[in-house]
Amino acid sequence: MRAQMPAAKGRLVSSVESRQAKLIEMSDKIWALAEVAFEEGESAKILADYAEQQGFRVERGVSEMPTAFIAEYGSGQPIIGILGEFDALPGISQKAVPTKEPLREGAAGHGCGHNLFGVGSLAAAIAIKEAMQRGEIKGTVRFYGTPAEEKYFGKLYLARDGKFDDLAACLDWHPAPKIEADVQSSLALVDFIVEFRGQAAHASGDPWNGRSASDAMELMSAGINAYREHVQPTVRIHTHMQQAGDVVNVVPDYARFWVRVRDSKRAGMVAVWERVQEIAKGAAIMANVDYEITLVSGLHEVLVNRAGGEVMQQNLELLGDITYTPEEVAFAHGIQEATGKKQVGIDGKVKPLEETLENPGGGSTDVGDVSWLVPEVRLGVTTAPVGTPWHSWAVVACGGMSIGHKGMLYAGKALALTMYDLYQSPATLEKMRQEFETRRGDGKYEAILPASGPPIPGKK
Repeated sequence: MRAQMPAAKGRLVSSVESRQAKLIEMSDKIWALAEVAFEEGESAKILADYAEQQGFRVERGVSEMPTAFIAEYGSGQPIIGILGEFDALPGISQKAVPTKEPLREGAAGHGCGHNLFGVGSLAAAIAIKEAMQRGEIKGTVRFYGTPAEEKYFGKLYLARDGKFDDLAACLDWHPAPKIEADVQSSLALVDFIVEFRGQAAHASGDPWNGRSASDAMELMSAGINAYREHVQPTVRIHTHMQQAGDVVNVVPDYARFWVRVRDSKRAGMVAVWERVQEIAKGAAIMANVDYEITLVSGLHEVLVNRAGGEVMQQNLELLGDITYTPEEVAFAHGIQEATGKKQVGIDGKVKPLEETLENPGGGSTDVGDVSWLVPEVRLGVTTAPVGTPWHSWAVVACGGMSIGHKGMLYAGKALALTMYDLYQSPATLEKMRQEFETRRGDGKYEAILPASGPPIPGKK
């Protein structure tokens, strides 16, 4: 049986519901724009402008990133942050229909639901602002508009510049196939580019005069594939041959290899990263070419905060499940049929708080770096049917219609309720801080970033 919602929390829920039409409008605009990493100019503007209209102090172009911004309201302690993302993924444009049908052929799409993410988080921040205006809570609420999560990891540059250092806590959510207070970690990651340079020659007339850069890339790929047998089960190594010559009758003098290494812990990831760099060196020696390794960036694993997760769990249970219309269930069945999944519909039930696994697997996120600086409370909310392939057209479709909208509005409410509890309870914030310090231990945060700064398109 659900508990009776206190009046103060009811007002937070009403705040989100009162601007439902506007929130959906903003989300759908960002969904249609589908701007990729560091190119989210219009998407960021939609969110920043609305925050400004709601009375927030907005700083734009933060940390050398034109599409990053910080919106703040209130004064004094505690300062509680909330994260918002808005970048899309290349090549998965899709209409809001349950069969694969691009909105614009070859264009980007929100296959991770970030059109919902930023709007839902901002809705929560606005609800908290209104509670401050009523005198119910004191302190500062800070919304972070964070670009480029999918590729270049914009939060790392904010972390580099100390933008999270004064927070008592930070919250985020992510679109998901289920509703849960997220108390699992993620994978640490490093991205780097290996470039091989050799000597071009005629592939038939005088190949002995050539030194093939693509040979080196193939040798490196073979070396990585042999190495896979000898790494821990928690390790993942991904590769993408980006360039390997232009025509078949020329020995290629240039090749470009994108490599990503992951592990459940940063220390394990670093060890594999170092070994893969040695494999690159060996491949260059065998092919008699030069090589250069360029760091893109890297991520820490998430430091879980169960104390914060417990507060979130209480508020999820207070809100209860999401219910769906027959039309939404039919849409979900269509998505599942089109992607070869069992037609089991949508899971809108609140899940119990899980035990935190030592090595949970899954993906990576730049929220991990934030969690090494401040206690982080995480949330997943249903925005797509069970079994939907993430980073696919199917998630794009759901994010542009009512299944995604319902999840976004629910997330805004859950985040607002949880933030309200943290403002009201210094003891809870202290408990979260103690857990944070214990989990971090003697480890010091060191960002994995290139010295050149964020790779903004067109930047010289």
